[in-house]
Amino acid sequence: MKNPISLSILELAIINNDSNATETLNKTKEIAQLTDALGYKRFWLAEHHNMAHVASTATVVLIGYVAGQTQNIRVGSGGIMLPNHSPLIVAEQFGTLETLYPGRIDLGLGRAPGTDQPTAEAIRKDFFEQAQRFPQNVSKLQEYFSEENATANVRAFPAEGTKVPIWILGSSMESASLAAAYGFPYAFAGHFAPRQMYQAFEFYRSNFQPSKFLDKPKTMACVNIIAADTIEEADRLSTSLYQMFLNLIRNDRKGLQPPVDSLDDIMSEEERFHVNQMIAGSFVGTKKQLAEDLKKFIDYSRIDEVMITSPIFDHQSKLKSLKLTKEVIDELNEEKKNYN
Repeated sequence: MKNPISLSILELAIINNDSNATETLNKTKEIAQLTDALGYKRFWLAEHHNMAHVASTATVVLIGYVAGQTQNIRVGSGGIMLPNHSPLIVAEQFGTLETLYPGRIDLGLGRAPGTDQPTAEAIRKDFFEQAQRFPQNVSKLQEYFSEENATANVRAFPAEGTKVPIWILGSSMESASLAAAYGFPYAFAGHFAPRQMYQAFEFYRSNFQPSKFLDKPKTMACVNIIAADTIEEADRLSTSLYQMFLNLIRNDRKGLQPPVDSLDDIMSEEERFHVNQMIAGSFVGTKKQLAEDLKKFIDYSRIDEVMITSPIFDHQSKLKSLKLTKEVIDELNEEKKNYN
């Protein structure tokens, strides 16, 4: 670890199988307030559609709600799926958020639909054409945020000059290439597609072109972290994570499932293989184990920031996991400071 590592959270607002959207959004508020108090850097929300077990569909609305319920933490999108939207509307929305909560709003952009094909087409008939125009639409978004756009025929109020930071999100070399070419910070979705993570970070750093927004590469990895007092408890809590990805590959749309004592009767060996590939970017254990594993990961990946998801069924266990994770990062940073 060269510099202090920042810790952030991606909250997916997943609805438990015995819960509902109202309870989930109340829990999201509590998680945001806790991470704000603990000193997490960012609280991001993701855009998903046509998923009965995800409560973050109206992502911009939820970002405003969370920002209004917190004091210091940066709040943003991880991400807004730009092909779903007009760049003008996104600029107006995030310019408004930045005006309301100055210095606290992030705009993470992705090019996937955040849903299935029929729903993507219901959102926007020309979605797939717009996905191919992702670089051009990112540039158009930058124009709307710029003070130079004041002389244009089409302007985004109150976005001009608000300097909302734009992040490129992705899980492939293509996203790394775009972030490097445009001089954007880059966040990798290692929590569900870790296979190309190290390669993408290396390519991004090697090909980074400084911009007026960023003079050197800036990287963030999103990973799953589940922390508990004992390894047995952490392992048990993690079975909800396994079931979540199992349901994903089965296309079985269920809420987050409670932990189980064993996964052997739930998934086949082939299913376990595919699930393990998807959650290879996960860290499960006690503070001691996490400190060892995260230090290795941070040193090897050379990232600037860790963003975590923690799909834990029990709310209090999740809050405790978030506290333990912050303690681990704080201790690693203190160790690094003393070493230097």
